[in-house]
Amino acid sequence: MFKKSLIFTSIIVFAITQINAQSVGLVLSGGGAKGLAHIGVIRVLEENNIPIDYIAGTSIGAIIGGLYAAGYTTDEMEELFKSDEFYFWSTGKIQKEYRYYFKQPEAEPSWINLRVTRKDDKVKLLPPTNFIPEEQMDFAFMELVAATSAACNNNFDSLMIPFFCVAADINSDNPVILRKGDLGEAIRASMTVPLYFKPIEIDGKLLFDGGLINNFPLDLMKEIYKPDIIIGHKVANDLKEAESDDLRQQVSNLVMRPTNFEIKAEDGILLETKLENVSLLDFNKIDFALEAGIETANEMIDSIKSRITRNQQQEIIIQKRETFNSKKPKLFFQNIQVEGVKDPMQRKFIIQSIKHKYNVVTLSSLKKEYFKLIADEHIKSIRPISHFNKETGYFDLHLKVEPEKKIEVKIGGNISTKPINQGFFSFNYRTYKSRAYTLMSNIYFGRFYSSYKIGGRIDYPTKLPFYFSGYSTFNRWDFFSSSSELFFEDVRPPYIIQNENNHRLEIGFPLGLHGKLFLNTNYSSSSDKYYQTDIVNKGDVADKTIFNAFASNIGVESNSLNYRQFATEGSNRFISAKYIVGEESFFPGTTINSKKSTDIKHNYILLKAYANKYFKISKKFTLGTTLEAVYSNKELFQNYKSTLLSAPGFYPSPHSKSLFLENFHSNNYLAGGLKALIHFNQALHLRVEGYGFIPIKEELRHDDNSAFHNKNTFENYYLQGVAALVYQTGIGPASLSVNYYDKENTDLYFTLNFGYILFNKRGF
Repeated sequence: MFKKSLIFTSIIVFAITQINAQSVGLVLSGGGAKGLAHIGVIRVLEENNIPIDYIAGTSIGAIIGGLYAAGYTTDEMEELFKSDEFYFWSTGKIQKEYRYYFKQPEAEPSWINLRVTRKDDKVKLLPPTNFIPEEQMDFAFMELVAATSAACNNNFDSLMIPFFCVAADINSDNPVILRKGDLGEAIRASMTVPLYFKPIEIDGKLLFDGGLINNFPLDLMKEIYKPDIIIGHKVANDLKEAESDDLRQQVSNLVMRPTNFEIKAEDGILLETKLENVSLLDFNKIDFALEAGIETANEMIDSIKSRITRNQQQEIIIQKRETFNSKKPKLFFQNIQVEGVKDPMQRKFIIQSIKHKYNVVTLSSLKKEYFKLIADEHIKSIRPISHFNKETGYFDLHLKVEPEKKIEVKIGGNISTKPINQGFFSFNYRTYKSRAYTLMSNIYFGRFYSSYKIGGRIDYPTKLPFYFSGYSTFNRWDFFSSSSELFFEDVRPPYIIQNENNHRLEIGFPLGLHGKLFLNTNYSSSSDKYYQTDIVNKGDVADKTIFNAFASNIGVESNSLNYRQFATEGSNRFISAKYIVGEESFFPGTTINSKKSTDIKHNYILLKAYANKYFKISKKFTLGTTLEAVYSNKELFQNYKSTLLSAPGFYPSPHSKSLFLENFHSNNYLAGGLKALIHFNQALHLRVEGYGFIPIKEELRHDDNSAFHNKNTFENYYLQGVAALVYQTGIGPASLSVNYYDKENTDLYFTLNFGYILFNKRGF
């Protein structure tokens, strides 16, 4: 009887305590990367046994608050924001292990893509709506909180801690309070900064960052949860007047509208962390922001304790978190639905690409296939949403697919202090009818290089995918003899002009994630005009060599580099075997003794192997290696210059591709080099590269300008190198470099460049 009375009394006391206990709401403001200080504040509150019964947030406050409500610890959040994974999904870049090379188009120097659409009988050019691709982020939020949405049954009041966040309705300019549905989508909507990220649609409403409407949802916290006391944490700075060319400050002011951050004394306590040197996307400054948040909370902890008398031991939080996390199902996917694709074959292809022959798909398998799909140029975006199916015990995957516009225009090129400036324009047309069709054309225009290319590619979504492509390309290079001043060039007339047109048919098959096997055949006609001497008189006529040939080629290539130019991670490997048969025609000019035109037939094999790889030594230092080898049984051409012009060359750096370097051409050679990269941040690095080139039985010049082979193998070697400060702007690299080449006359070249030194492919 006594025991029953004791238990009954304990229950009554506990109930009375809970009825009279203070309920505490936590409100977290927006503020971009400054909001990482929220983690520090929550950590101090936990350590001091301050209870948190409700959470509300906007933008970064929605991310931190949502993750904490979902059962993530402050240590786990800190680890997440410091991880490589966070860097990739916050920048939109693709991790090396998910870069699908098979679907990548041939490299080109484009800066910006413009989509073309027709509406109301008007043709419109659509510029990019966001700087940062959204696919990484969309998948990351699904991966982080899909199981949480299942555990709370899509009701945010049933999270470990009840939670809501605020987004902005673009069309009505009204706040949208998100308290149910998919937690990842809710957080994603609340933190979608205009221009940086693409808005998402929820329940028919197009949503942006909640900071546009309500950057500190104190009023909503009072209205929805009615806590006894509120702790608010403000990280948003007071607005600064933005300059006309300061885009970052303009966007920052846009998403942090004037907001009332005051908390009345009877309502609670306001904590404020001022971070003047942390901008909207400075997530690399997490340690600084975290410590600032901890300092703010510690300074105010006595005031907080004087207002909140209720204690919540950390053991209770740990138990609460473990109980909630135990409800989270493992991420296995079964049923797949595709929305936004009209063609049933394309819809079937997307589903089969993910499931293959399996009934249930793991998260790791889904992730690989997802990134393969977004590499497809016919798909603009895929937003994955998962719903837990209680009947099957697996997640149903809903893919919101936005097909790419049929017509796309690309603009790019290269701007340089050297005479290698060029513009680039391309036009692509895409359609899908049981298989993917791409028709394309591009044009390069410039003093040094000009080109026109037209062709297309058909992708077959069979069990073993493959493509068939065909291209016709017309190339012209004008190599100049010029001085090495930084800004002003004493440019003389071109001393080598190469014209080439080639027509190529190719078939390719994927080899794993990064590789492909390809076979092609092409016809190429090249016409080289050149002088045998460096001193040319006004009346001199150039020698001319024409080489018409057919080539068959088989090769394997893999590529996981993170940038088209000045890569800092990944690898690129290539091995190919070509058989070439053709006819050389020589027409002498005035700088060679011979006056007789001659024709000679050639047939030979050309084997080439190439390997380029980067090794991450530390966060600040990367080491790279390059190896290249060429073997050919080709006979010498009719003179020394034409022999070198037709021989393969070693051009490992971007600037080297703009020169004709006699010492780095040979029909047989070994070459390689080392690269040291020092990273100042994710976008800026210094690279120092050194290379050696060893011709095997080097091609040398007789007095009559004919060519002969050196009797001694590996007798000579030649060096080149580059030191460059490189900044990856997002649309192209900007670089300041000094380049050295082991050659006669000018051996040092100083260049300031923006853009890409990339060309259409040669015939062989």
